[in-house]
Amino acid sequence: MSSSSSHQIKKRDNANDVFITPLELAKKAIDMVDYQENFVWYDPFKNSGSYYNQFPSECEKEWSEILDGKDFFEFDKDIDVICSHPPYSMLDKVIQKSIELKPSTINYLIGINNLTARRIEMLNKAGYGLTKIHMCKVWKWYGMSIIVQFEYDKENIISFDRNIWRE
Repeated sequence: MSSSSSHQIKKRDNANDVFITPLELAKKAIDMVDYQENFVWYDPFKNSGSYYNQFPSECEKEWSEILDGKDFFEFDKDIDVICSHPPYSMLDKVIQKSIELKPSTINYLIGINNLTARRIEMLNKAGYGLTKIHMCKVWKWYGMSIIVQFEYDKENIISFDRNIWRE
């Protein structure tokens, strides 16, 4: 992709962030979560239900879907796990709202280039550590994707710095 094409995608007026997660990949994300039977699971971007429909049957489930009139940014219930595929065009806002909901686990499928030191720090400052990463490639999606899992009161499994290194 040329830098001009990349710029056009980033600066477009209408984001096209609706990408349906393959069922098997959504199940992979769900299986990454260490959960208990009494946990409340939440899919903030339900769409076709790739995640929601596969959440553990013994757990309570909540969902939002803007296309069905249930806005994630208005959701305000107690939950234990967020597991979904958020729109990349508003990822910072999604992360902030996720932190405000105070779940024990935040598990999102994102583009690999969307996992930045700044976003990890945002979650770290709120008490969440990056505990699991799974790299994957979805046919027709641009570049590699990753499932990232952040857990409250846990340490990062990676180290990083934001220094600008020079010779």
